[in-house]
Amino acid sequence: MSASSANASGSTLSRIGDPLVVALSVGFVLLFLGASLFAPGEVEDGIGQGFELTAKVLGSYFQLLLLLTFAIAMGLLFTPAADARIGGLKRPELSRFRWIAMILCTLLAGGGVFFAAGEPVYHFVVTPPSFATEAGTLAAVAPALAQSFMHWGFLAWAILGALTAITLAHAHYTSGLPLRPRTLLVPVIGARLMRGPLGALVDTVCIIAVVAGTVGPIGFLASQVSFGINELFGVGGGLTSQLMILAVLAAIYVSSTVTGVHRGIQFLSRLNVWIVLALGAVILVFGPTLFLVNSWFAGFGTYLDSFITMATQTSQTAPDWWMQWWTVFFFAWFLGYAPMMAVFIARISRGRTIREMIVAVGIIAPVATTVWFTLLGGSGIHAQLNGVFDLTEPLNHFRFDVATLTVAQALPGGLLMALAILLLTTLFVATTGDSMSYAIAVVSTGHDEPLPGLRAFWGLAMALMAGVLLFMGEGQISVLQQFIVITAIPVSLLLLPSLWTAPRAPTPWLVTRAWWL
Repeated sequence: MSASSANASGSTLSRIGDPLVVALSVGFVLLFLGASLFAPGEVEDGIGQGFELTAKVLGSYFQLLLLLTFAIAMGLLFTPAADARIGGLKRPELSRFRWIAMILCTLLAGGGVFFAAGEPVYHFVVTPPSFATEAGTLAAVAPALAQSFMHWGFLAWAILGALTAITLAHAHYTSGLPLRPRTLLVPVIGARLMRGPLGALVDTVCIIAVVAGTVGPIGFLASQVSFGINELFGVGGGLTSQLMILAVLAAIYVSSTVTGVHRGIQFLSRLNVWIVLALGAVILVFGPTLFLVNSWFAGFGTYLDSFITMATQTSQTAPDWWMQWWTVFFFAWFLGYAPMMAVFIARISRGRTIREMIVAVGIIAPVATTVWFTLLGGSGIHAQLNGVFDLTEPLNHFRFDVATLTVAQALPGGLLMALAILLLTTLFVATTGDSMSYAIAVVSTGHDEPLPGLRAFWGLAMALMAGVLLFMGEGQISVLQQFIVITAIPVSLLLLPSLWTAPRAPTPWLVTRAWWL
């Protein structure tokens, strides 16, 4: 049975959505909002305790899962199986630039600016546990960048689609199974069980995880842009301006997701990448060029040299708070996103080879991320090192909104660059909002092209959730961000089978290809 015939079958799939998946997902959103409204303290304490316990007990397991995923993906890259094409197409649906742009922008979200500017500076003023350099010195530059590269580099990107996307693409386009996270468990549990309530529960958990991971950046974006406009022009800064910015953001990404992969989503991603290239060129040419080039080489070299040390850092050699709020938090956040990202990558990768997918997701995307972090964060480090500003105090209190705006104003162009960074942050979050709204709608239906109304519903639902949480206080956004670490527990179990199913998945493609030849 082909994927197309499966999608066309009204008896098995509906473009309107799986009632149980939709009911459970919407039910969670309403439950969380209701609990946050009537018992915010209890919700915050409960999630905080769960977050702390999860990070402490399962942090090493998360780290090992990411390491294994990356190692197996890199091994698969050099096998004949990597020649297999996805979806039975001789030519890709999307051009290489559009395809990579969509992959890059979907994950980076606001973190592409929010953490790119502040995190390297933080590790520069607070030496990471894997290193012994003196904070704030020239010797601390490379370790600071290397630690940022670890959090946003090879391991993070590999878990987002290097193996799971291969498994889903094979199951969907070759075996006709629905493009849903539950399909990852079919080789282990069987298709019959996955068609029932258990499968709906699996999909729901993945939707909840990605909602938690996406609503956070949406809310933070409204808060950050409102703060930036207030600092630059002395207007706004309150809840009203935050909600207005949120409404504009929602209008952008809902319009994008409604028009689909080949129109709005790819256009917004391409626009984002062109702006990044333009801003990066300005920073590199008019900024501390030699310092940035040298810092990237030194930082990337330190990253590779200390890769295993940083990746296997535990609470035995690092403070508990550091592991919880840095390495484990980021790794768990990427784990939570992984199934939905895999759905999206599988959807946009038809016609690409397995090798192209692994190279794009596991190598090109993380290397591009390190360059962007060096341009923004390295410029911030240069300014901090030369006394242009001092971000030690705000970063010690995790005020990354202050750090981002301060670094932006110190870049070539001053006010204009700060405004460009705010615009870029908005577009980064919008590219995640549109792609994840689309992916949630795909998972809700099992159909490659879910109804535009369903895509819009999920986009608006996440914006509404962010607005309600902002109304309750910005702290509730942080609580939801912590919740994704807890959801990483069941999601990680869902990802485990791909460690052995992904290397085997391309075999039928190769057999078919050989038969046609």
